[in-house]
Amino acid sequence: MAEIAAWRRAGQPTAAATAEGPYFDELSVGQVFGGAPGVTLTSGLASAHQAVVGGRLALPLDRALCQEVTGLPSMAPPALVWDVAIGQSTVVTHHVKANLFYRGLVFHRAPSLGDTLRTTTRIVGLRQNKPRQGREPTGLAVLRITTVDQAERRVLDFWRCAMLPLRDAAARTGHADEVSDIGSPPEGTALASVVDGWRPARLADRVTGPRFEDIRVGQSWRIGGGDVVSSAPELARLTLNIAMVHHDARAAGGRRLVYGGHTIGLALAQATRAVPGILTVTGWHGCDHLAPVHEGDTLRSTVTVEGADPLPGGGGLLHLRSRVTADADIPRDVLD
Repeated sequence: MAEIAAWRRAGQPTAAATAEGPYFDELSVGQVFGGAPGVTLTSGLASAHQAVVGGRLALPLDRALCQEVTGLPSMAPPALVWDVAIGQSTVVTHHVKANLFYRGLVFHRAPSLGDTLRTTTRIVGLRQNKPRQGREPTGLAVLRITTVDQAERRVLDFWRCAMLPLRDAAARTGHADEVSDIGSPPEGTALASVVDGWRPARLADRVTGPRFEDIRVGQSWRIGGGDVVSSAPELARLTLNIAMVHHDARAAGGRRLVYGGHTIGLALAQATRAVPGILTVTGWHGCDHLAPVHEGDTLRSTVTVEGADPLPGGGGLLHLRSRVTADADIPRDVLD
């Protein structure tokens, strides 16, 4: 009889632990997170990504032209690279409610297809938000995201600010960093280094549209036609983005949110319609998400030239500002 009772006790199911990322009140400045799988950039991955965000940069699409201009055997689309890096950083932001901004993203090298990306994420700033009646308590976490390739060569380095809930609604963490002061825009020399040795004139001879010397500061283009946002959870899965709000409507408050990289990728595809001679994106001065985007929204953008710096080897750095709106009963600004 005792043996039977013992067997029954041992066989009782135990409470399952929840596999999830940290909440805001479980973070501290200086913590470092890895853990996301490395991702090898392949032509299949690039094609699937292009089908969702519509990449139109000439060099990732045309290998022969890429070799002629860059000397590289192939080039991974820059939007794919940053989407994977951000997706790998979501081991920290599984519970994210919103991303407020990205700052200072710089490409230190242009990865080729076949390279593998690995990302570490460091907590560099924390600020608990003031409690609001009827809203769950949240805090802002600023992340320093660094991505390297299989040879430990740095590919990307930037800051991201995410809003996370607290596990303990009554917790007062004391975190009060001034997050708006964290992160800095990249310098021109850093932005230009990734294209050292490239031959931009070879691309200029192959594409229509304005050349660098034809473009003036203050010039702007309203992109004709919009792009519908589709395959949103598929893009999140493709790039290892595990933030629940992109997959689970309940976690998002009733309607899934679109991954910010989706909006950014469509904005880049629209910018290349105005300036087909863009070789690559060398970095971002900043990127602010102004409002949420949902699947089925149609995005429209206006692109403005805010700076133009000639480079010694020809061509130059164009500093472009893209403002994106989403169609609705009242169009809303969603990205700057």
